[in-house]
Amino acid sequence: MQSRSSILKFLIYTLLVFLSAVFLMPIVWVIFSSFKPAGELFTWPPTLLGRNPSLDNYTQAFAAGDFGRWFLNTVVVSVLATVLTVIVNIMAGYVFAKYEFKGKKLLFGMVMVTLMIPLEVIMIPIFKVIVSTHMYNNLWGLIIPAVASPTAVFLVKQYYEPIPDALMEAARIDGASEMQILMRIMLPLAKPIISVLCIFSFMWRWNDYLWPKLVINSKTKYTLQLALANFSGEYSVDWSSLLAMSVISMIPVLVVFLTLQKYIIGGMTAGGVKG
Repeated sequence: MQSRSSILKFLIYTLLVFLSAVFLMPIVWVIFSSFKPAGELFTWPPTLLGRNPSLDNYTQAFAAGDFGRWFLNTVVVSVLATVLTVIVNIMAGYVFAKYEFKGKKLLFGMVMVTLMIPLEVIMIPIFKVIVSTHMYNNLWGLIIPAVASPTAVFLVKQYYEPIPDALMEAARIDGASEMQILMRIMLPLAKPIISVLCIFSFMWRWNDYLWPKLVINSKTKYTLQLALANFSGEYSVDWSSLLAMSVISMIPVLVVFLTLQKYIIGGMTAGGVKG
């Protein structure tokens, strides 16, 4: 019986290692290929690192455009959108979870209904609002529409609902205001769900291409995804520079994910299952 269990465990681990290798291989290939000269990218049989690896692709990519400004634009958009997303949706979800007011169920139902509306349906109205509020060709036009998220409101509400109301009542008896209860008691308890929101919001904003393509038309305000698209011409693609810049664009997302990943399972589980 013990032998059968060990064999089964070995097979499971072997399968997991194989699947991990399959999913990681494209990323590994991109990273190693970013050090290859252009002439070696399509040689057959392919080589992983290449015969003469160098940093030339990175220096050429930086020289080809204002990459530092594009990188900074993306950092500003992603960080500000993430901070505002966490603030707005934590407060909204907390109110729906812990307070009773007239029209609460109707209002929350309206928030949830927006989950069923595809982005393509509301893209034109949002774009008109952006133009009318003078946020077209402005980084705020990328930040503000991303702040309110019905998914985030739902996750925060579900996370806070199982937390006993006795904590809030005890704080009120001690003379704490509603804002003090949120900031000193409820917010520290929400670290897992805050981490989930940070990861998802940062990744969405960092990798977003369609909305920046619609809102931004000035090269000085490009985000990384728009800048990467510039390496693809009508008749040719600068694969060397594209691979190098793609590797650099991966780094912040990986740092954020690896920093906060220990919270993601607990946050998603607590936010998606009502206690």
